[in-house]
Amino acid sequence: MVTLSDRNTFFKAEILIAALFLIFLAIIFGAIIPVYPTAAEDTARRAPGIIQNLVSRFLEPNPYAPFASVAGAVIYALVTLILIYYFFEKTPSPEILFFALFVLSFSFEGMRLVVPLQKIRQIPALYLLMASRALLFGRFFGIFFLFAASVYAAGLEMQKQQNIIMIIALITLVITLGVPIDVLTWDTSYCMINGYTSMFRMVEAGVLLITMLSFFISAYTRGSNEYILIGVGSFLVFLGRNLLLSADTWVTPLPGLLSLIAGTWFICTRLHKVYLWL
Repeated sequence: MVTLSDRNTFFKAEILIAALFLIFLAIIFGAIIPVYPTAAEDTARRAPGIIQNLVSRFLEPNPYAPFASVAGAVIYALVTLILIYYFFEKTPSPEILFFALFVLSFSFEGMRLVVPLQKIRQIPALYLLMASRALLFGRFFGIFFLFAASVYAAGLEMQKQQNIIMIIALITLVITLGVPIDVLTWDTSYCMINGYTSMFRMVEAGVLLITMLSFFISAYTRGSNEYILIGVGSFLVFLGRNLLLSADTWVTPLPGLLSLIAGTWFICTRLHKVYLWL
């Protein structure tokens, strides 16, 4: 079982990782911004996403919108993790550790900066492949841990928490290593083209539905309406995540970030209220 002290150590490590990604972004910012238009010229296709499918006929991709989405994702991760640590330092909520790992996954969006970076540096293809796999690992890792938070809320035994973390990390690693990736092509959000895209989107949709259902079941089994709002929050963070991570126009980064923040607020404030007096 993960104690409060162990969990807070996890939080501190996550904050450090998110801070390192933000430092990386700040260091290369000046160098990569001028080459974004060049990188945009070499895109193979439009980034998939809810809004992109609706506006692709009317709005052309903006080369700088993906950088805004990356910066927003990395800053969101760091700020949210700091707030989670501050407000949950003494609150025994098992779900918050998994949600914090979901939040950490947004830091891995910094790997998308490798695409414009390779325009000004002779980066070996191996490093491009490693960066792309790290990005995929972060994305799968994130949705699986949000799902794990909902399963815990529905009644999974707390004693299995450490095992769940290791199992999810291992499954995510196996999936990530098995996905074919073309390091020579990327879409308009500067994600390198990988295989099984349609299948993974179906999996994401299924995870979203099961996650929301698990939180709603928790509201019934635990007799707390707070979990209904947490379920709503899970929908908002999934929506915000989709908008932010696939943004290639100025229409999407801000609504995506706002939806993400709203969903995070629902989840964290309701979880804090549920466990406040324990």
